[in-house]
Amino acid sequence: MNNVGVARMHRLGEIDLKDLDAILRVNLHPTIQTVQALLPGMRERGWGRIVNISSLTVVGTPGRSAYAASKAAMNSLTRTWAMELAETGITVNTVAPGPVETELFRKNTPAGSEAERWFLSLIPMRRLGQPEEIAAAIAFLLSDAAGYITGQTLFVDGGGSIGKAEA
Repeated sequence: MNNVGVARMHRLGEIDLKDLDAILRVNLHPTIQTVQALLPGMRERGWGRIVNISSLTVVGTPGRSAYAASKAAMNSLTRTWAMELAETGITVNTVAPGPVETELFRKNTPAGSEAERWFLSLIPMRRLGQPEEIAAAIAFLLSDAAGYITGQTLFVDGGGSIGKAEA
């Protein structure tokens, strides 16, 4: 399971290519290096599970161009690797969470704040995800029960990827 990410706010006219390169380097390079390191053992066993972590931002979030591009690249790598490994017993999938109530989220987004209201307005279920909910999706994709699932992005996002619900 690969989970790494750094995000910086950039609107289209403000994207600095050095920042973009740094975000891609942090968000993609470790995933590629980790999979390359573990792949020989998985091939030898004829079995393996690769689960990458993407983000709801891939459906479009203003001000997150560089971060969203890095996570969209993760989704593309997942599909490409799934095709390359389809006959090996190794599956490759992605989990794309929406906003999750972690310590870091709460540090940056206090309960009851305008920022929290904005996040919740994007989620039809009108609540934040819990770390355990994301972990359950990952655990499933790592299990034998998910042996016929490969190349997929599973959005665990309270419905955020299907559109904004009107109250």
